[in-house]
Amino acid sequence: MTQAAARVVPFEAVGGAQGVRRIVDRFYDLMDSVPAYRELRALHADDLRPMRASLAGFLTGWLGGPRDWFDAHPGKCMMSAHAPIAIDAITAEQWIGAMSAAMRDVAVDQPIAEQMETAFQAMASAMIHH
Repeated sequence: MTQAAARVVPFEAVGGAQGVRRIVDRFYDLMDSVPAYRELRALHADDLRPMRASLAGFLTGWLGGPRDWFDAHPGKCMMSAHAPIAIDAITAEQWIGAMSAAMRDVAVDQPIAEQMETAFQAMASAMIHH
């Protein structure tokens, strides 16, 4: 088997669209119900359905699956999408905590979860502004 054939696309490693949806749904369920994420929850609208769909679409493309979200939002990334929101170190840390817990709860394979957490930490840290 060639090295390229042995490489697994992260989208496939998390279970494809269904796996991404499980991560996203668990993330928003945690954010909506766990008091430790209250500051993060306060940054979001009451209705989380649009955000669930948007994050699932973004993660699908970001992880190497269909890039429909990127096609529908040309030139947009998580940084530009969050630029108008006052994200501080507390809410960035809560986002990482909720996403890490979501991946753990839906049993994302440890190596891919660690890679995703590293990337999420870098993204969340870069979004901090007041």
